[in-house]
Amino acid sequence: MIASLYIHVPFCTRKCDYCDFYSVPIGILGNQDRERDALLDSYVERILADARALASRFNVEAIPSIYIGGGTPSLLGAERIYRLLAGLRELFPPQPQPICGRTAHAPREITVEANPESVDEKFLSACNGGGVSRVSVGIQSFYEPSRTAVRRCGALSGADLEQRLAIVSSHCALFSIDLISGLPLQTEAVLRSDIERALAFAPEHVSLYALTVEKGTALERNLRRNSCPALPDADEADALWLAGRSRLSNAGYEHYEVSNFSRNGKRCLHNTRYWRMENWLALGPGASGTVIDDKTGTARRYAVAADLENWLTAPRVQEECLDQRVLMKETLLMGFRYIEGPDPVLFRSRFGMGITDAIPKTLTRWGERGCLAETCIALNGEGLLLLNRFLSDAFTEIDSQ
Repeated sequence: MIASLYIHVPFCTRKCDYCDFYSVPIGILGNQDRERDALLDSYVERILADARALASRFNVEAIPSIYIGGGTPSLLGAERIYRLLAGLRELFPPQPQPICGRTAHAPREITVEANPESVDEKFLSACNGGGVSRVSVGIQSFYEPSRTAVRRCGALSGADLEQRLAIVSSHCALFSIDLISGLPLQTEAVLRSDIERALAFAPEHVSLYALTVEKGTALERNLRRNSCPALPDADEADALWLAGRSRLSNAGYEHYEVSNFSRNGKRCLHNTRYWRMENWLALGPGASGTVIDDKTGTARRYAVAADLENWLTAPRVQEECLDQRVLMKETLLMGFRYIEGPDPVLFRSRFGMGITDAIPKTLTRWGERGCLAETCIALNGEGLLLLNRFLSDAFTEIDSQ
């Protein structure tokens, strides 16, 4: 089987108010460095042991991409990230696979997320030595009042963040910068400044996420209690994001997915596999993977329990079957995020029908609204802004059949 691999590093210095990913603040260990080091060492050992079991269970032949996310992977430090990468490289060496009817080595993309507060030259050198091809840096905003309002971890100033980016840009041929629009106290001028400061380092990839207030997060509680600055209203938030998109597009970045922009064709290959709903496996507490049976149009999802303590001794994995209807919905949900839309050949081979057969009424209505692309079955720039409404129509049509 060919499958990408996601590895969840569940550690952070402190949880940011808007984050709903599973993470464990290791700042609570205080100055007990031995306890912290032992925990991080145990994490790497467990990941590599689970990786060996995973490769055997699923008969993995090739791994086109690996994504190490979190949490904060850069908290592992240089020695551990290199040990992790070396172990994975030994277990999953590059192997030939068919691409477009010919045999070739798959482009081996390895991405590591990093926070500016914990990234340094040693860590980046270890990444380079371990075969990392992309580093994704979570800046979110250079504007200190907005960072403080959502308790963005770390105490770096905007100037400090620029110094860290200078280090990243000098060590990495390909890196991505994450930014957020719609933060408290953020104006269009502030967002434009964030983008200009990011573009000064010439990243090949930028992610511009619209802030979402997730249930159960500290941000949601603080907003409900009026204990933090208010967010821009819906219209202001939309205008902010559109202004950001316009600036990135004018700077030569291709808007290839709802929140992602690249130049020179440097799209994130790993995330593209998600958007195409191709196989991916997962390691680490709180991670989940999906293995698809294209012959039946069904899939199995494997979710690792979000419980670090138990995972270190006896990982628990929950399995879920996705029937054809559920998988079809997920394929559309992920595919229409992508500028080219769902892969029509893959869709037909998987479900025995074309996309136009699955949601003909929805496509007709949205085409009449001028929200579909002209050259493929996909949403255009205006349609992507209304993705959730489009998907709601599509799912309703599928359920009515």
